[in-house]
Amino acid sequence: MGKFLAGLIVITALAAGAAVYYLQVYAYYDEVTASGTEDVVMTSLTSGAPEPILYDGFEAIDSDSSPIRYRACFSTPLSQAMLTETYEVYESAEPNIGPPWFTCFDAKEIGKSIEDGEAIAFLGTANIHYGVDRVIAVLPDGRGFAWHQINHCGEAVFNGKAAPTDCPPAPESYQ
Repeated sequence: MGKFLAGLIVITALAAGAAVYYLQVYAYYDEVTASGTEDVVMTSLTSGAPEPILYDGFEAIDSDSSPIRYRACFSTPLSQAMLTETYEVYESAEPNIGPPWFTCFDAKEIGKSIEDGEAIAFLGTANIHYGVDRVIAVLPDGRGFAWHQINHCGEAVFNGKAAPTDCPPAPESYQ
């Protein structure tokens, strides 16, 4: 009877582990359908508002289970020089690791390119969800990537602190 119970525990643990893995890596992601015009936006230096840029080859995934699960890949004919003169650069951009099956988005490679100064990160949309910014990074060859990153407002509020004075008020559900 002891061997049977031990075997049942092992089988149950393996099944639970497989279920958790599947749920984290595959189940909650959905492909984002491209609109064709406003999938890639960057915040303008002059207006302070997000504006669409030229792009093609857009692929993206997102999830309702977390505001930071968004990942996207695209290409743009716009040069980094033109982008830096027109759009707001995003300091301390850190791409989040995505699921391994979304192969166009390699967070480690993107992060290294940003650190090395090869890729430039821009503010896509500030507070796309409260405390979360959409960040866009562009390489010299025109390949671009987008992800959601917790900003300083979200970092404070999500850790149970009051929103900094330069932040919009936190929604009641976060207080």
